[in-house]
Amino acid sequence: MGKKSFILISNGNYRMVTKCIYLWINNNFYTIINIKKAEGGLVMKIKTFKVEQWMNDFENDAIYNLGETCIDSMTLGELIELSGYKPEEYLSSLKDKRMTYSHIYGSPEFLKGVSDLYKSIKPEQVIPTHGAVGANNMVILSMIEPSDNMISVMPTYQQHYSIPESIGAEVRILQLTPENKFLPDLDLLRSLVDENTKMITINNPDNPTGSWIPEKEMMEIVEIAKSVGAYILSDEVYRGISEDGSYMTSIVDLYDKGISVGSMSKIFSLAGLRMGWIASRSEEVFKACLERRDYDTISCGVLDDLFSSMALLNKEKIFDRNRNILLKNRAILDQWVQETPEVHYIKPVAGTTALVYYDNKMPSYDLCVKLLSEKGVLFTPGSCFEMEGCVRIGYAFDSKTLRDGLDKFTEFLREI
Repeated sequence: MGKKSFILISNGNYRMVTKCIYLWINNNFYTIINIKKAEGGLVMKIKTFKVEQWMNDFENDAIYNLGETCIDSMTLGELIELSGYKPEEYLSSLKDKRMTYSHIYGSPEFLKGVSDLYKSIKPEQVIPTHGAVGANNMVILSMIEPSDNMISVMPTYQQHYSIPESIGAEVRILQLTPENKFLPDLDLLRSLVDENTKMITINNPDNPTGSWIPEKEMMEIVEIAKSVGAYILSDEVYRGISEDGSYMTSIVDLYDKGISVGSMSKIFSLAGLRMGWIASRSEEVFKACLERRDYDTISCGVLDDLFSSMALLNKEKIFDRNRNILLKNRAILDQWVQETPEVHYIKPVAGTTALVYYDNKMPSYDLCVKLLSEKGVLFTPGSCFEMEGCVRIGYAFDSKTLRDGLDKFTEFLREI
């Protein structure tokens, strides 16, 4: 990772001087703008990405990593074999593949594979990105201006509120509460929108709570957005694997100004491919994002595209594998909560994470540091999601690690 600072002077009715930090990460430029008072205006600063910084600082120290949010990661050999090939022969066949830019806008196979995850999206309505993190960043920076306001649920992935804040937009928080099963309060949402609301952003299924907004409530959110002409950005990286195998409706199935973000990381167990996408029927969104994409993406990796396309073609086999892992481990987590009086939660119905409350006044960050130090268990502090008295637990990996980690947490709670 490289880092450089530049001075940017913009012309206009006033003189604004900003110091921009450019980060070079995974072959991408990310612009971070420092905020402070300038001559005639504001210069902007983005906040520390709490959950990512937590994982960067502590993940490698864990014996029991219950901070992980991807379903048990697949090996390349497992993916290739699941797809009907012999791994040695297939990998050998790639030795002469040239590492060019290849398909700038994504291969036909990838675009078709992503579009098949929806009922209302065509291949030409998909934009490949470097993970969902690249997709969220691209959508918000392409569509939001300082004069706009944006509604974001909370708790959610921090991109959804910190990026628009960093460019000077007003962010209005739609708080999700356990009393409402971490579903949006529609009356509160109606009170938050106005004529300057450019976008409503949701996380469905929600990270960290594991809640899932039913289609009826989603349609009400669509009607609220329509009333002010707002877009709806739905971060759907955990969408796709329902408990009963039924189709999980996407925002783009319901709303022509809906924007879906997805990736190969969570439900496909292939975070190492760093492939994500934007899907939308809105021509305005598509054009704006493609304009920005030339600056911060250009294209995705040839091998990332290739193996992602392979996984998408075989998605039902992967989903069957991963549904079994999710259902088994969700039951283990629920049994532990029921048997442990020191904790309580709203049972997750989708995704790979749960928000678990503990009966102790210790701040969540301090508790998680102490837990890791003394028991080797990694959770994610609730403070990473602007909440307290709770931790995020990922449960979608091997069952033994999950059981052992939960037992260690029980020991810890009874010792402190």
